[in-house]
Amino acid sequence: MAIQVHIKRKITDKQAPELETLLKKMRALTLSRKGYISGRTYTRVDQPGISLVIGTWQSADDWKEWAQSKERINLQNEIDKLLGQPTEYEIFQSI
Repeated sequence: MAIQVHIKRKITDKQAPELETLLKKMRALTLSRKGYISGRTYTRVDQPGISLVIGTWQSADDWKEWAQSKERINLQNEIDKLLGQPTEYEIFQSI
């Protein structure tokens, strides 16, 4: 059963250019991963600086395999260091 992973980040205008570079690297790596279906990035209209990525995966196991990969962990650590706070994750499946 497909799942959706919601990835939330708080960013400032100053961080945006460097974050965009890191997220492009992340997306490029994600595209070749087993089980990846799609991803979309949103920003909150009512609260500037809030970013939400919604990734769709074929299974929770596919997501976990990617989430625990060294290449993703290394990039995610760079992102969290840049933002000064951890990224938030929520995993959903349809009912």
